[in-house]
Amino acid sequence: MSLVLPTYDDVARAAVTLKGVAHRTPVMTSDTADRLTGAKLFFKCENLQRMGAFKFRGGYNAIANLSPEQRRAGVLTYSSGNHAQAIALAGRLLGVATTIIMPHDAPVAKKAATEGYGATVVSYDRYQEDREDVARALQQKTGMVIIPPYDHLHVIAGQGTAAKELLEDVGELDYLLVCLGGGGLLAGSALSAAVLSPKCKVYGVEPEAGNDGQQSFRKGEVVRIEPPRSIADGALTLYLGKLTFGVIQQKVTDILTVTDTQLVDTMKFFGERMKIIVEPTGCLAAAAVMHGALAVPPGARVGVILSGGNVDLKSYASFITQA
Repeated sequence: MSLVLPTYDDVARAAVTLKGVAHRTPVMTSDTADRLTGAKLFFKCENLQRMGAFKFRGGYNAIANLSPEQRRAGVLTYSSGNHAQAIALAGRLLGVATTIIMPHDAPVAKKAATEGYGATVVSYDRYQEDREDVARALQQKTGMVIIPPYDHLHVIAGQGTAAKELLEDVGELDYLLVCLGGGGLLAGSALSAAVLSPKCKVYGVEPEAGNDGQQSFRKGEVVRIEPPRSIADGALTLYLGKLTFGVIQQKVTDILTVTDTQLVDTMKFFGERMKIIVEPTGCLAAAAVMHGALAVPPGARVGVILSGGNVDLKSYASFITQA
């Protein structure tokens, strides 16, 4: 059976579902960033989204599309933090019980927020256990519905609404840069760009230490890596999904990488110059254009999705001090 990939129509339907529920986050600009890069940058601030990240879009859209029977069974997922919070909050809003499998070393702030939204948290060791195996075992015991962090049609469609809004607000772009973990945001964004800005080149950006997406893109098949170590905790996936990789292969120009040092420098820029807190993963796309991983021509119109702002403040202070 051939794989049925999501389309822009799915993104458009998700936008209707999310209207009045998800924030239509602002698009910010910076003269300083423009001078540094020679381009015109448009920052889509998903760090100001509900629960602090774009993940709310996909999480809410996925639960909203469940049948009544599935909602009664409850929802199970696995996440290092932002998808966990998204599912927890969406479940609370829609009256659905949620259980989240989180790595034992997930950021304290993300775990606390997940529990604060009413979810049950189950810990696992990301370096010794496979989270999908843990989820399947728990599902067999409970009958809950698994909504994975990225490889899910309604999740991808929901995430694509961020780029849809960006393009509706600023018009067509020459380039669009998007952080890459499991590929939900990148795949959804590419679907939106292909329709709303057909000439736009879409790039995914990963942490240098965890470049499974880059390897997969260039090899033409999904590559699985060992658990990476990076401050970009939201992008430490081991491999792309079948759906996300299918869309990325068709609609993305290339996959870039940046270092942790570049992420910290970018976090400092946002804090000092734009007065916003962006988590390390949320800085991936911006770091690529601001530190030269992607060389853009003078005057190019560049969209940058800041994917989230959920960073423990003690860690944030430590990162900024290091910079």
